[in-house]
Amino acid sequence: MGLEEPETAGQPRATLLPTPNGSGPGQEWEGHWPEIPEKSPCVVGVIPVIYYSVLLSLGLPANLLTSVALARLAAKTRKPSYYYLLALTGSDITTQVVIVLVGFLLQGALLARQVPQAVVRVANVLEFAANHASVWVTVLLTVDRYNALCHPLRHRATSSPGRTRRAIAAVLSAALLTGIPFYWWLDVWRDTGPPGTLDEVLKWAHCLIVFFIPCSVFLVSNSAIVLQLRKRGRSGLQPWVGKSTAILLGVTLLFALLWAPRIFVMLYHLYVAPVHRDWRVHLALDVANMVAMLNTAVNFGLYCFVSKTFRATVQQVIHDAHLPCTLGSQPEGMVGEPVLRPPELPKGAGL
Repeated sequence: MGLEEPETAGQPRATLLPTPNGSGPGQEWEGHWPEIPEKSPCVVGVIPVIYYSVLLSLGLPANLLTSVALARLAAKTRKPSYYYLLALTGSDITTQVVIVLVGFLLQGALLARQVPQAVVRVANVLEFAANHASVWVTVLLTVDRYNALCHPLRHRATSSPGRTRRAIAAVLSAALLTGIPFYWWLDVWRDTGPPGTLDEVLKWAHCLIVFFIPCSVFLVSNSAIVLQLRKRGRSGLQPWVGKSTAILLGVTLLFALLWAPRIFVMLYHLYVAPVHRDWRVHLALDVANMVAMLNTAVNFGLYCFVSKTFRATVQQVIHDAHLPCTLGSQPEGMVGEPVLRPPELPKGAGL
């Protein structure tokens, strides 16, 4: 994803899977961008290392706990929304492991050295595939909620766990395929001239796939959902804003807000000023990348805030994980008192 830190004087490199600029600045580009004698300095220092360490140490356990809770709810209720949220959480876990842990913290901050170019480019494919999977699974969730609220009869007739799993499998496969062209993703931190044709195509493809097209779907579908709910209110029926719908609106809104700065700065870099020579663009992209990565760790808090069912399931998961440790710590021969387990959730319980 390009969460790189450029090399500065007297400091080791701290890059997240940097890719060499295969196009290279040619002489024909000289003079098109204002020249600055020195490279733009890394003004954020060690802040990204601290930020990503905290993000990983808090976000990864939260996502793992979320995945276990959602897997239980999906098995009990067989609702499509739980399967979509489970796939979304899996994509967030992959993003955190590939980009934050392996790319930035291990390869960049800890090892402070280059890795083989082939490994770097394969990692690029995995990074972009994980992000594409995350956002397009959210698109599936949006379409499912739209059909459930605006076309309930058709939704009940066509919705099933089997169809849901096939749709998720298709999106994950498509995400991997659309990540392959980013094998040639170029390093924005070392662009000393305007991007070439390949640079522009890849950057615009990234912006369209991961932001503009999904956000258009979110805007249209969520607007239709809100209008349908308002229409129910005007007709005298009690408006029903389900937990799944509230989570959908929260997930899509957070995604749009957290990813917008990265897309804006990337396009600004593409046509106005280089990261390599302008410390302000360098700083803006550093901050935008950190904000975008926050999107992989906020959903757990959103689910807990909206859904009492999810909170109860999380508590049960923690209780079940703590119980074997408690029993194992008792002296041999002691019989533990029976533990009252939380009641099973009803089969039709929703988020």
